Amino acid sequence: MTTPRVLARQIFDAGVAAADPTAAVQRHIGQINTKPALIIAVGKAAINMARPAIAVFPTADCIVVSNDENAQDIDGQTVWAASHPVPDARGADAAQAVIRAVQAATGPILMLVSGGGSALLPAPAAGISLEDKIVVNTTLLSSGLSINQMNMIRQQLSRLKGGGLLRLTGQPVTALILSDVIGDDLSAIASGLTAPPIGTPNTARDTLQSIGVWGDLPPAVTAHLDRAVDVQHTPSANNILIGSNGQSVRAMQAVCRGAVMLPTPIEGDVADAARLICDQAANGVTLWGGETTVQISGTGKGGRNQELALRIACEAKQRGWGQFTCLAGGSDGRDGPVDAAGGLVDDGTLARVAAAGGDIQGLLANNDSYHALQLASDLLMTGPTGTNVADLGVLIR
Repeated sequence: MTTPRVLARQIFDAGVAAADPTAAVQRHIGQINTKPALIIAVGKAAINMARPAIAVFPTADCIVVSNDENAQDIDGQTVWAASHPVPDARGADAAQAVIRAVQAATGPILMLVSGGGSALLPAPAAGISLEDKIVVNTTLLSSGLSINQMNMIRQQLSRLKGGGLLRLTGQPVTALILSDVIGDDLSAIASGLTAPPIGTPNTARDTLQSIGVWGDLPPAVTAHLDRAVDVQHTPSANNILIGSNGQSVRAMQAVCRGAVMLPTPIEGDVADAARLICDQAANGVTLWGGETTVQISGTGKGGRNQELALRIACEAKQRGWGQFTCLAGGSDGRDGPVDAAGGLVDDGTLARVAAAGGDIQGLLANNDSYHALQLASDLLMTGPTGTNVADLGVLIR
C-alpha cells in the first residue's frame, strides 16, 4: 500500500517531470522557421534546453550559462557555470560573452530562457559595479518583495534585462521560454531578456523607498535610478512559452484522480499562505502551485517552501486536524540557499522536532526552517532537477 508520504512525493515528481526542459524544447522547436546563427541558453534548465536545440541546429554558435548545481559540459560548446541566487564574477564574465556574441551575430538568434537567468547574467548598467549589484540582489532576496517586483528593479540596473538584449542586436530573435513566474509574465521571467521592461526607474525607486531600503543601497545604484530615463523602444521578439507552473500543477492532478487544485496560485507572505491553504484544503488531496515570500528577520537557514511546510504543520495542529501529510517544494530542487528542495511534513513532525530538543516557534522566528525540518528528518531532498517552474505543493488529509 502506498503511504501518504510516498504518494505526495510521486505527485510532486509528476509536476517536475511535466516541466522537463528537453521534452518541452523538442515539442516546440518545430515552430522556429529560420535557422539560427547563434543559440544562447541561460537559466537553471539551460543545459537540458540547449542539448535538443544543438541537435537540430548543430552549426549554430552556442553559449550556455547555468548555475553550479546544473552546469555540465556539452561537447564542442561554451558552457559557463555561475552563482545563483546571488550573482558572481563568473556570471558577469558570461554576460559580457553574451553581449559580444549578440552584437556580432550575423543571423537569427535563438534564446533558450529559464528561471534563474536574472542572477546568472549580471550586466550592470554604466556606473554600477558587480559588487553594487550583489548588494542589491541580497537586499531584494530578504525584502519580502514578489519575484515580479524584484525583477522590475533588476531590469532598471542592467544592460541585458528588460529587453536590453534585444536592443543590442539588429538580428531577429526567437525565444523558447520555460516560466518560473506565476502568471507567466514574459517581462519577469529571467528579468525579461527578450521582453520589454515591467516598469520604469521611478517605479523601481518608489518600490525601494516604500520598503525602507533605499538608504541602504550603494550610492551608485541610487544615483543611477535618480538620473535614468525611461526606455523609449524595445524591439519585438518571437517569444514562445513552452512550460509553466500551471502546466505542472495540472500534470500533478492528472496522476491523482480526485485531487483538487486550489483556484489561484499561492503567493505572498508565507504565514498568510499557510493559513489560506489550510482554509481551502479539502478532505483527500489538495494541490497548488505558486511562489511565496519570506521577509527575513532572523539569522537561521531555510527557504520559503521549508517554512511553508512547517507553518502548515503548525496550522494543522492548531485546527485539531488528525492525520495529514504535506509536501511543499521548489521544482528546481533547491529552496533558498540550502541543499533541500523544501519540506515533507505530517502530523508527527512537530512532536519529532520537540523530541529532538527543538523549539518550533523559536526556530520559525529565526527563519531557521532547515534545522527544524532536519530535527524531524522531514527535509525534502531531490537534488537539482534541471528545470524550474516555481513551487509545487501537495496536502493529503
